[in-house]
Amino acid sequence: MNKNTICLWYDSEAEEAAQFYARTFPDSAVGAVHRAPGDFPGGKAGQVLTVEFTVCGIPCIGLNGGKAFTHSEAFSFQIATDDQAETDRYWNAIVENGGQESACGWCKDKWGLSWQITPRVLTKAMSQGGEVAQRAFAAMMEMRKIDVSRIEAAVRGAA
Repeated sequence: MNKNTICLWYDSEAEEAAQFYARTFPDSAVGAVHRAPGDFPGGKAGQVLTVEFTVCGIPCIGLNGGKAFTHSEAFSFQIATDDQAETDRYWNAIVENGGQESACGWCKDKWGLSWQITPRVLTKAMSQGGEVAQRAFAAMMEMRKIDVSRIEAAVRGAA
């Protein structure tokens, strides 16, 4: 068992979510599925209680705890992408599977978990500071899904 594991609360769909993440992201997999030995606030004995999984190598456990708590933007996975094709692939997988778009590279999956799909070119531009960061930031603020070519143009001062 890992020293630190992210625990994500789901109503009753932890296994479905884990399977989706494993299909969508590299270095992701579903591990053990544990069934409840007795009734619990979100379900009955024999139903899936927890699911061990990884997302891009990060150990997680999905807990089917019922409707008491929901996800919020206070927690998100930030996925670094190398190009527009990779950005599109992850963004579209999340949004087209019942998720929703937000601003500045953020989206939510159908279970309410927030994701930041962040091209490395944006991160690099922001880390440069000064006018480059200001231009990249201004361009990003007008986007939902990040457009790599627009960020690159902003970095060059051509936006």
